[in-house]
Amino acid sequence: MAHLLRGKQAGIHRDFSGGLDPQLFAIDEVACYGINSQISALSYDPVQSLLAIGTSDTQFGGGQIYVFGQSRVSVVLPLPRKSSVKSIHFVADKLVCVDSKHEISVFSLETSRIISTYTPPGSVTALLTDPTLDFALFGLQNGEIVAYDLDRQHPAPLRIPNLWRQQYPNSRLTSVVTLAFHPRDLGSLLIGYNAGAAIYSFKIDKATKFFQYELPPGAPGGDSDPTASSIRRYPRLTQAIWHPTGTFVLTGHEDSSLVVWDPKDGRKLLARTIQDTNVDEPGGAAASRGATPGTFALKCPLFRIAWCSKENPDDTGLLIAGGTPTTSIEKGLTFIDLGQTPNYTTSSWQVISQHFERPKRQHTLRTPPNAEVVDFCLIPRRSPHYAGSHDPIAVIGLLASGELVTLSFPSGHAINPNNQLHVSMSYVHPFVNRIDLAIVERTRWLGMVENRSKGPPILKGGAEAKRSLMRYANRNILQAAHADGTVRMWDVGHGDEIENQTMIQVDMARAVGRADNVDISKMSMAGATGELVVGLRTGEVVIFRWGHNKDYGKEIRHVEAKAFGLETIKDRAEPNVKEGLLPLAMFEGQGQVTALKMSDVGFAAAGFQQGALVVVDLRGPAVIYQAGLNELASQNKRGSFRRSNSQTQEKAEWPTCIEFGVMSLEAEDYSSILLFVGTNLGRLATFKLLPESHGGYSVKFVGSSASEDRIVTIAPIDAELGDPAEATQSAVAGLREGCKINGVVLVVATSGVRIFGPPAAKGAHKTFDEVFCDSAAVVRYQAAGYALLGLFGDGTAKTFSIPALKQIASANVSHILDVRRFAEAVVTPTGDIIGWTGPSEIALLNVWGTGSDLTRSLDKLLNVDALVPPRPTISNVQWMTGTLYVTPADMDALIGGSNRPPSKRMVEQRRAEEEQQRAMKRSATAGSSSAETQDEGYWAYMQRQMQERTQSLNIMGDSTDKVEESSSNWADDVNKFVSKQKKKAVMGFVGSKLGF
Repeated sequence: MAHLLRGKQAGIHRDFSGGLDPQLFAIDEVACYGINSQISALSYDPVQSLLAIGTSDTQFGGGQIYVFGQSRVSVVLPLPRKSSVKSIHFVADKLVCVDSKHEISVFSLETSRIISTYTPPGSVTALLTDPTLDFALFGLQNGEIVAYDLDRQHPAPLRIPNLWRQQYPNSRLTSVVTLAFHPRDLGSLLIGYNAGAAIYSFKIDKATKFFQYELPPGAPGGDSDPTASSIRRYPRLTQAIWHPTGTFVLTGHEDSSLVVWDPKDGRKLLARTIQDTNVDEPGGAAASRGATPGTFALKCPLFRIAWCSKENPDDTGLLIAGGTPTTSIEKGLTFIDLGQTPNYTTSSWQVISQHFERPKRQHTLRTPPNAEVVDFCLIPRRSPHYAGSHDPIAVIGLLASGELVTLSFPSGHAINPNNQLHVSMSYVHPFVNRIDLAIVERTRWLGMVENRSKGPPILKGGAEAKRSLMRYANRNILQAAHADGTVRMWDVGHGDEIENQTMIQVDMARAVGRADNVDISKMSMAGATGELVVGLRTGEVVIFRWGHNKDYGKEIRHVEAKAFGLETIKDRAEPNVKEGLLPLAMFEGQGQVTALKMSDVGFAAAGFQQGALVVVDLRGPAVIYQAGLNELASQNKRGSFRRSNSQTQEKAEWPTCIEFGVMSLEAEDYSSILLFVGTNLGRLATFKLLPESHGGYSVKFVGSSASEDRIVTIAPIDAELGDPAEATQSAVAGLREGCKINGVVLVVATSGVRIFGPPAAKGAHKTFDEVFCDSAAVVRYQAAGYALLGLFGDGTAKTFSIPALKQIASANVSHILDVRRFAEAVVTPTGDIIGWTGPSEIALLNVWGTGSDLTRSLDKLLNVDALVPPRPTISNVQWMTGTLYVTPADMDALIGGSNRPPSKRMVEQRRAEEEQQRAMKRSATAGSSSAETQDEGYWAYMQRQMQERTQSLNIMGDSTDKVEESSSNWADDVNKFVSKQKKKAVMGFVGSKLGF
């Protein structure tokens, strides 16, 4: 009965929801994009070219690990229990995680699942792994170090006691802060305690050197407070790292001091800060002065230090996060370019000290204003060794706010994450403030591939899983407005195959000509043309159109030119964009932009908080209509645009929703292009767009209708077929042939819904009981019919029939989406819901599902053909001077015990190498030349180590003495030579031949 009554009232004589059954309504979780919580850890694997991001356990989501690869490759690894990620390391085909509850989780990159867990005997304060080892070392709060066998999945026998306590029995409780293997010798371990550092030798099972930073009275140190320099101090250690060749050791301290040591004799070479040098000498003055005379500025702590190197490991520099005064205007990472390291053998102590005291250059890798970098992750080109800092191409910085910033290295230029990083990372690069969605035609989207200058790809690993064929021809194109004024657009899909996975970006800051105060309030994109309109809180409205940049590669100065109410801004296109969405024109309105709509037929409309409405014809472009809502009251012929209540008249009124349609008005026998404008007070104003003789269009107000509350959605409907009566290109083309569409308008307000014939028919009405509707749309399920789908304040998604407005089904989505942000969610005509789950994550749901969670990724992360390259080794001179080199095979025995068999990874690599050798032999027999493989396996690496000393020394002997001897008796010859000569003469002779 309700169907007949409301259908008759609305002018609809069919039930458009007759084929919909409540059993069809089931929520599927299709996909998630973004980061669920605050980022707490970063790690990069250059061998697999994968990036891992760990998050904290907050009110918005639990701690978990995201692993990103090329394009849309993404896998989420949940922690075994509720906790935060503290540290994550890639180790060959595994990922090791330490969480806030001091539990170790080991994940397999091959299966994307957890394979083992381990709880060490104490609180974990440091984690150390190496790509060539199957062990992880853990520093504990009590100062001890334990090991875990990643391959056998059980604790290893190794246990290193508190070496600092053994050396200094009267010291206070010392915990392990950092751990680091020697870059070229696994047998040496640098242990950073909070009281100092020590070098532990696996070869002799004891500490060989200790480093304690002492400041005598009068020495300023790195302290900002000059009053603290009057006493003897021992600043606590926070960092301890090796020089890329292991020649020196650097320690960082809580007073921002950077101290360089000689690991051979424990000599302190230099103590400095980022600003000053020789801060350990009495009488020096700290440079951290305050803004006024007689004051000092506090310094940020040293968050992280990396000793980077170029292709040549001796060409180094220090990348530092923190250590600068808090009053410093310039924020970012500090890079101290040290240049070529002096020859340790031939250089004096003064030359070496001056190398660190007077660097080649020093500059800041700038970050956004007031953005402090608290951690960073280097992106090496190839090698996973040298503590992940060898020849980096970029650096990803983690800001204190939880956002990410990507910079080129060492220049520090900002890297656009478009098509370089996963789309989920763009949600924190920087934060996304607002989203919108456009249904774009497939052919149009396939042609919208932005041509923007960019560097080499950062992430190249992983392989996407095969997905189902496209479910819908039209694509869900998301527009995400970021805090820096950029808008990025990409296809979120329908849980199906995505053909065009690229991202498009426009820069509102550049379009409006200023870098600050570019808070985006509204966006709208045309599905048929790809045109975009963006509005700011300050009132500017910018129109973008796809095209070629005629000024590509050039920085053009803007020339102000206004015509037809708009300012032309074509010369503000980004110079590095050759083809893409380019700025076309700008309109400056009054107050915040509260409503926007870009139609498929060449019109754009904008509403402002001051009550103004502006319509732009893009054929000019030109402003064809501009008026305030208060000016329309006297023109209203069919209904009251303002209520008689005096309190209502005093309320400010502004547009909240705009839609274009094609249909016939009451008492008219032809159809027209109509513009519907809903307001915050529940008014629906109807305008007609009429063609003019000169080829343009004019806008005429034809009437209005009143609802009770703020209008959320306006949906024009064909009253005969139930199809959308939107202003499409085909519908407007049909107007020339006299096509008539009998239509109605479905208007959803926060407290109810109405269906009526425009502009002011009474129609049908339904009030929502005790809940408010935050977002809604008319959706369709295949050929079964149409329904109204809405998100309500009680955390539910409900569907209603059309035109009866009877509830069909309801489902709770509050456990998935953030109810407080339902008003920012988007409902699509296909039944998809895109809403926020947290501050920087969205979820894609579909109401025509089976109630399943489809978010688990089937992407492959591990490339079994990408083998870990051999570890760097010691030099010939280091070997001849008595350095005992320890191979990874030796470390397996030292850490895992002498009875430990080879690991599974070692066996697999050996098999691969043997197969490769057989293939090379067959190729050589056939007469073809065989080249050395670029990826040396683990067993080949161990064999090479056994032969390296013989080969190296033979080369030196042959080049100096011109003696041809077989490799079997090389050791006897060397012993005879050493016994006849003094050590000084031998070193001088060899040094001269090697160019030292």
